[in-house]
Amino acid sequence: MKAIILLTSLALLFTSAMAQIFIYPKAKKVDHVDEYHGTKVADPYRWLENPDAEDSRAWIEAQNKLTFGFLDQIPERQQIKERLTKLWDYEKYSSPFKEGGRYFFYKNDGLQNQSVLYTANSLEGAPRVLLDPNTLSKDGTVALSGLAISHDGKLMAYALAAAGSDWQEWKVRDVQTGKDLDDHLKWSKFSGAAWTKNEKGDHKGFYYSRYDEPNEKTKLEDANYFHKLYYHRIGTKQSDDVLVYERKDQKEWGFDGKVTDDGRYLIISVWRGTDPKNLVFYQDLKTKGAKVVELIKDFDAAFSFIGNDGPVFYFRTDLSAPRGRIMAIDARKPEREHWKELVPQSAETIDSESGVNLINDQFIVPYLKDARSQIKVFDLNGKLVREIGLPGLGTATNLSGKRKDKELFYVFTGFTAPGTVYGVDLTTGKSFVFRAPKVDFNPNDYETKQVFYASQDGTKVPMFITHKKGLKLDGTNPTYLYGYGGFNVSLTPAFSIGNLVWMEMGGVYAQPNLRGGGEYGEDWHQAGMKLKKQNVFDDFIAAAQWLIANQYTSSPKLAIGGGSNGGLLVGACITQRPDLFGAALPAVGVMDMLRFQKFTIGWAWTSDYGSSDNAEEFKALYAYSPLHNIKSGTKYPATMVTTADHDDRVVPAHSFKFAATMQEAQAGASPILIRIETKAGHGAGKPTAKIIEEIADKWGFLVKVLK
Repeated sequence: MKAIILLTSLALLFTSAMAQIFIYPKAKKVDHVDEYHGTKVADPYRWLENPDAEDSRAWIEAQNKLTFGFLDQIPERQQIKERLTKLWDYEKYSSPFKEGGRYFFYKNDGLQNQSVLYTANSLEGAPRVLLDPNTLSKDGTVALSGLAISHDGKLMAYALAAAGSDWQEWKVRDVQTGKDLDDHLKWSKFSGAAWTKNEKGDHKGFYYSRYDEPNEKTKLEDANYFHKLYYHRIGTKQSDDVLVYERKDQKEWGFDGKVTDDGRYLIISVWRGTDPKNLVFYQDLKTKGAKVVELIKDFDAAFSFIGNDGPVFYFRTDLSAPRGRIMAIDARKPEREHWKELVPQSAETIDSESGVNLINDQFIVPYLKDARSQIKVFDLNGKLVREIGLPGLGTATNLSGKRKDKELFYVFTGFTAPGTVYGVDLTTGKSFVFRAPKVDFNPNDYETKQVFYASQDGTKVPMFITHKKGLKLDGTNPTYLYGYGGFNVSLTPAFSIGNLVWMEMGGVYAQPNLRGGGEYGEDWHQAGMKLKKQNVFDDFIAAAQWLIANQYTSSPKLAIGGGSNGGLLVGACITQRPDLFGAALPAVGVMDMLRFQKFTIGWAWTSDYGSSDNAEEFKALYAYSPLHNIKSGTKYPATMVTTADHDDRVVPAHSFKFAATMQEAQAGASPILIRIETKAGHGAGKPTAKIIEEIADKWGFLVKVLK
């Protein structure tokens, strides 16, 4: 109770004024100029694109010294960290899933850096540890990044990623003994594993995807092209793996292999960058020497495989249905005129991230209604069976179950609802709580509302607002506005200890559903892409203006944040409207919109952003690129950029060059800092300890700088 009282009083500390004078580390400037379609663009910090160069290492060290020197002077920071740690210490469960009569699930005791994989013979049986990633590194930076259990439940293919890298290494473990086999596969990325299955239930190997081995010295610069699909037979070397499919004429194509539950077909989803549109091929695994057949040959829609009855394949698709529908395609009559619609498009959007499941011989369809979850059940003919009642305003995730199972499991979460695992008896529709967390707070002390505001062009945009009950709308509340707006990603209600501590301190948390996301289907996504990307920034700016106009906060009290594409969002908004915000927290952001496609998987984002190689798209990118719209002599809000020195998705050069340019241009007294994590990547698999430290630093920074 004492901790809560002390932290609540921190709201009073948001009146502190900045008096510190900042002397930023000197960053040399080089005379480098690129020409794009007749326009010359200077890039004076090009040298920062190599994070391992001597000058870069010295700059990184100096920046961290400045940043942590500043953070160390914030007395509330330690208090915030202690509260975060205390609240974080509760058991967290995933939904259980079943293979070969065994159940598997993840559990974190509370403060473990990585969640632990368990197995049990029944839901009531005593679980045992199957894989504990925390034992694989002293600092918890090795994470379990992929998992596939063979259909008989005897073998487990699992992937590990170190220091937040996208690169994976696959290994195989005997489920009964808990011992690893000799199998070891490297240079896999953006891949799952799909076990083969025959009539006897034997599992001799699995499919996975990989790239050719990169140059070890240039892994951050090497572009990821020419993905390949392989078959690995258990007990053999990786060099003996069978190349199943590649396309030497299509360097941007990637391949995701799945084996149907009956073991008959290999389904190959062909993706191209981050564009949700894909192709679908298949191979008959029961016919020796069968060739890969191109079933869906055009990149004109998204197709997600659900299941099959023999040669009849079920897909979720947005073909002529931007909010999604379910269709059946008979491989014996593959022409489009023979495709059959089973579940038509509705007013709500099928949640493509959760995916449609086939459980109890029924389609389990998750929907988004104004960015809130619904779950509906349909029979195989597309007739509605029932809607599953959810506990409240929130998000249903981690749906699990097999086709012949009678139970569905899912995790329900909301802004003030920690992830609770629910089970549903699909024969009766009755729900039950399987695992409920115990967190040291009272959800009844908080309230969540959803509002709809008008963007610049009149488009109605929804926004969730969460805070303590009894909030006074007097414009004095410190507010954290968080957004994303891209790549068809939907921001739905979710529980966060970090946000809870922010609200305990008297802060308001606001989360708008910007165009570019998937909340309202593919039309909403496309409204924030390429030449229309400015709509996303306009939506975010309009959210800030709405919060100010409705007296939730004021510009000096308003902080904005976002990561990755959301980091781009923050960078673009503070360069377009530096007067509107009191602070900014751009994380692992895409800041150089003219060169992002030249590093690792960056080329894949051109489906959303466009490319500077295209004259028309260059003009749009150059107009909002955060790095290129920083203006010398401008008073920018207090900013703390966060990145990792070896992020191999959004390479740190984006944040490095942005921070160096901002520091040089800053005309105001507010600090421009960059916090550079080591032994971490883009964010996936980040250890709990590092997450808590970063949140404490972010909230400590805002306590200090919001006037």
